[in-house]
Amino acid sequence: MTEPAGALLTALYGAFDGLRDACATYTPSLVPEEIGIITSLSTGIATISGLPNLGNEELVSFAGGRLGMAFNVDEDEVGLILLCDYQDLHVGDEVRRTGRVMDVAVGNALLGRVLDPLGNPIDGKPLVLTENRLPVERPAPAIMDRAPVSVPLQTGLKVVDAMIPIGRGQRELILGDRQTGKTAIAIDTILNQRGQNVVCVYCAIGQRASSVAKVIANLQEKGAMEYTVVVVAEGNNAPGLVYITPYAATSIAEWFMEQGRDVLIVYDDLTQHAQAYRELSLLLRRPPGREAYPGDIFYIHSRMLERSTHLIKELGGGSLTALPIIETDAQDISAYIPTNLISITDGQVYLSPTLFELGVLPAVDVAQSVSRVGSQAQKPAYRAVAGDLKLAYSQFEELETFAKFGTHLDDATRKSIDHGQRIRACLKQPESQPVAVAEQIIVLIALQAGLFDQMPLNKVPDGELALQKALADLSKEVAGRLMSEDKLSDEDHKAIVDLAKGALASFQPKPDPGPPAKESK
Repeated sequence: MTEPAGALLTALYGAFDGLRDACATYTPSLVPEEIGIITSLSTGIATISGLPNLGNEELVSFAGGRLGMAFNVDEDEVGLILLCDYQDLHVGDEVRRTGRVMDVAVGNALLGRVLDPLGNPIDGKPLVLTENRLPVERPAPAIMDRAPVSVPLQTGLKVVDAMIPIGRGQRELILGDRQTGKTAIAIDTILNQRGQNVVCVYCAIGQRASSVAKVIANLQEKGAMEYTVVVVAEGNNAPGLVYITPYAATSIAEWFMEQGRDVLIVYDDLTQHAQAYRELSLLLRRPPGREAYPGDIFYIHSRMLERSTHLIKELGGGSLTALPIIETDAQDISAYIPTNLISITDGQVYLSPTLFELGVLPAVDVAQSVSRVGSQAQKPAYRAVAGDLKLAYSQFEELETFAKFGTHLDDATRKSIDHGQRIRACLKQPESQPVAVAEQIIVLIALQAGLFDQMPLNKVPDGELALQKALADLSKEVAGRLMSEDKLSDEDHKAIVDLAKGALASFQPKPDPGPPAKESK
């Protein structure tokens, strides 16, 4: 026998000896497994029996890896919300316990990806592989773990940053009628975080696929997907998926916050979320309340938004800023869901359809918008001009309504209206064109100094561009204080005003030379 053949036989004998020893020492054990059956099935929900130890919000699995979540745990049966299409399920099918609650993959690998709430990619790229998973339902940070909101989150929108400022760790509601620009404000805020070391999570809840595709294309075009995670449940998905989507997105955002990062999450929109929860609750025969919503509709939103906060330094100092979006019907902000969200959040940005129709974009109604926290985080240079600006703008809106009656106006009133019209013109801003902080402040200082008051309204946008270009001529010391936590001195303010006067000189109307002098005979 050749030497290689002998070595092969020796290896085979050794392998068989190992198998013989393993079989001799193997002790079979019985592993109990609970299996139930589907007793009834409907759109988005199912009831099962045979799983007496199933816990609330525990996942169950059907054939083919489909999932459901325990929602109603009764004595004789369990009501499930389905996280899959129900067409392939039938009464009598087996249901198995998984022993775990609903969780989602988290980690840096999610940046730039588009996922469903189960963590499956829907962007045509490979499956996301991460080391960590978090439950979608988590308790909010304790009061003692929270730090004050002290750093602004710049949206790049002049009207918001100046009059309704948002701080990192704040919850600011965006509400308004359909097609008034709510999503545009949120997307502009995401675009403005480029280079600001802020991770963004865009959560699309029950939206049309075309609308979500448009948003993703915009983020990709502007280079924002590299720091953004998109979590999507489309309108034709199961209502159970729509329901868990914002919780899954919040857990993804919380992981980044716990790493010490600043995070922005956009919920677009919670109207669809509330309707999906109402649908599931009514199908599972939970008692209906006001507008047929179940009594805990307030709680499902509050426990989610309470997870947004600014953590203390001992926990990394990260923050989670939430921008929930809600849709109103016929400008009714006193409806059930809008009032719930207004009472949960730290302020609201209200978009007026009247302003939208007039072409005032973004169509923010300053009188009905408020920020209860952000002004504490506003930069001192901003705070010095924003207070007077909001007062002057509010007075202008009242006077403008009064002037529509054709009443004769005195010079002071006419001057206030002219000034307010220039403020409104300066606060207009095209979509997807955020403005940097220093450029915003120099425009607001020029407004406060009345440098736009004599300028024709159609020249105001050109004047703004000239001011933003002139910012390069400002001394580095003064420009640095615009972005710092130091107040502007009188000399700094004067230097900025003088610079603005020079930049806007060519836009001012030329003085009337008066009638020509008569020739002497």
